[in-house]
Amino acid sequence: MSPTHSHETNRPPGRYAAIPGPPAPPPSFLEEGPFRILCEIEPPRRPDIEHVRHQIEVLSPVTDGFLIPDNHLGRATVSSVSVAHEVAYMGGLSIACMNARDRNLLGFRRDLLTAAAYGVDHFLFVYGDAPKEGRRTEDLTVRGMLDEVRSFGTGPLFQGYPDFRIGTVAKVNRPLGWRTRADFIFVQISYSLDRLIRWRESLTFDGKIYAGVLVLASARMARSVNASIPEIRIPDNIIDKLDDGPHVGVDLACQQIATLKESGAFDGVHLVPVGRFEEVAARLATVR
Repeated sequence: MSPTHSHETNRPPGRYAAIPGPPAPPPSFLEEGPFRILCEIEPPRRPDIEHVRHQIEVLSPVTDGFLIPDNHLGRATVSSVSVAHEVAYMGGLSIACMNARDRNLLGFRRDLLTAAAYGVDHFLFVYGDAPKEGRRTEDLTVRGMLDEVRSFGTGPLFQGYPDFRIGTVAKVNRPLGWRTRADFIFVQISYSLDRLIRWRESLTFDGKIYAGVLVLASARMARSVNASIPEIRIPDNIIDKLDDGPHVGVDLACQQIATLKESGAFDGVHLVPVGRFEEVAARLATVR
């Protein structure tokens, strides 16, 4: 399907001024090309997106796309689709995260219609963290969301709009199963890169796979990650170094990116800067 996003459709001539659309998006990170760096940005928890704009401005020169979380850590944030639309207006490529936790079928269909109207067509579907506010809905699973895109999201209402490009998340040493039907996979963060690379090389998957890289801000943060997500397993020798200076976590993340790139096993990385986006951008500018 080809995009036909016109702001003039069904508008009486001369009655309204034309509304400028976003610039033409850059090529999708899913197209053939070099190793990609896809960077997560902090979603706003207040009705103010100036901090988002600042992150995009700082990171745009060194990244190939932005992932916008959806009610990150189980707390209410500005809609990921709205922020993805803002990224497009700033000339960037966005991936809007959508979680199954907050959606029933009707709400999900609304989100797909809204996304198509806003020109947002790259998504990452996730289960969602435990909610801090309210309860988890059980109407949709990640697999059910993917099925809905392949049925409702390709129906007559979406004719003339770009196809949705869908990704989901996989864990190391787990079979992909139904996830092979996605266009791309984000792999959970790992600090055993040899094991991560061996697992990737064992897979049969036609889409793109991006390894997770986390910027560790402190030893306290690393211990919290180990306590809440034990399968990540940040080694003690890394934790012991993190309080030596604010640069340590950034340096470690950049070293991981370099190792993964040199391996040739992955199409890129999903980088989570955790508030250190300015330091990350400065370091990536020296190595890209």
